Amino acid sequence: MTPRKRLLVGALALGLSLVVATPALAADAAATPSTQDIVSLVQTHTGYPVKVSVYATGLNNPRGLKFGPDGYLYVAEGGRGGTHTTTAMDCTQVPEVGPYSGSFTGGRISRIGHHGKRVTVTNRFPSSQTSAETGSLVSGVADVAFIGHTLYAITAGAGCSHGLKGTHNGIARVDADGSIHWIANLSRYQKHHPVQNAEEEDFEPDGTWYSMVALHGHLYALEPNHGELVKVSLDGKVRRVVDVSASQGHIVPTALAYHGRFFIGNLGTFPITAGSEKVLRLTGNGQLWPVADRLTTVLGIAFHHGRMYVLENTTGKDNLGPTPGTGKVVRIDPSGARRTVITGLVLPSAMTFGPDGALYVSNVGFGFPPGMGQVLRFDLDGWRHPH
Repeated sequence: MTPRKRLLVGALALGLSLVVATPALAADAAATPSTQDIVSLVQTHTGYPVKVSVYATGLNNPRGLKFGPDGYLYVAEGGRGGTHTTTAMDCTQVPEVGPYSGSFTGGRISRIGHHGKRVTVTNRFPSSQTSAETGSLVSGVADVAFIGHTLYAITAGAGCSHGLKGTHNGIARVDADGSIHWIANLSRYQKHHPVQNAEEEDFEPDGTWYSMVALHGHLYALEPNHGELVKVSLDGKVRRVVDVSASQGHIVPTALAYHGRFFIGNLGTFPITAGSEKVLRLTGNGQLWPVADRLTTVLGIAFHHGRMYVLENTTGKDNLGPTPGTGKVVRIDPSGARRTVITGLVLPSAMTFGPDGALYVSNVGFGFPPGMGQVLRFDLDGWRHPH
């Protein structure tokens, strides 16, 4: 195992033990922290009171969040992983973090009612996990998006290299009865359309798609491992919008948002170097220009009232791997002025603003047992409508 990967695994294991051992969370270091224990770490720093609430619980590795046309919140979930495996005789295996194991179902999408009740929309997507030595980190459904009233999902946990022979990562339409209908095979696309600067020591043959945005009747998807943004038509055609690796190298682009232009944030590689990541804007002529720097482990971007909000999974100069309790949300004004508005998040993985103006964050996004994932709601606009 390379030092980079070893640090990732060791830091995650250490971080999890620290969360459980924190006095504010549990008197018994062997106990599993409760929902309220985890939420007790969160603080807001807006300069005015902010109501913080647990909007949903019982989630399995929650990732991307979108509000549907029905007003409900839809959550992409990695799932629970599984035991099916493949070998090098079946297909190329993922170096260092493999071999993966998985299940052909279990990757889930949940709908959250206005009172926090979770309903399974579908659990028919593949779900897989890295090796036990590397933390058994789970991937499945990475993100969701709506075109009109139709729900679409993008996966990260499928494919032979993820232990699930006969499957592929891609985009699927999800019908009202929970059935899924694949419209694009992104595993095949990446196999036949390699990027310029793929990282051989950290290469996932089936990709690890992370973010998806619906725009003008098309779906735009961002893939961190190879490093590219693609446009997918509903007839299944896939076209590369920009090869991020060509100009930026292996920066692991994860977060995607559209605000007049596409904005891309990056996770970076491990060990984490605090303040080394950024947000890029895609220009009209296909160039990537930095609009914010001095960020760390970016996993989400959202815009509200003309300001950009950036989700950082792990912060702190001494935290070399994913570290629970150090996640932040940073607000960046058009002038470039910035302010940390939320701290204490536990391995957050995505965020979105709701139609009510509140910010919703996938918290406990990975590294914890299934069912511990949650969505937190921050009423950042509460001062605008006092009761």
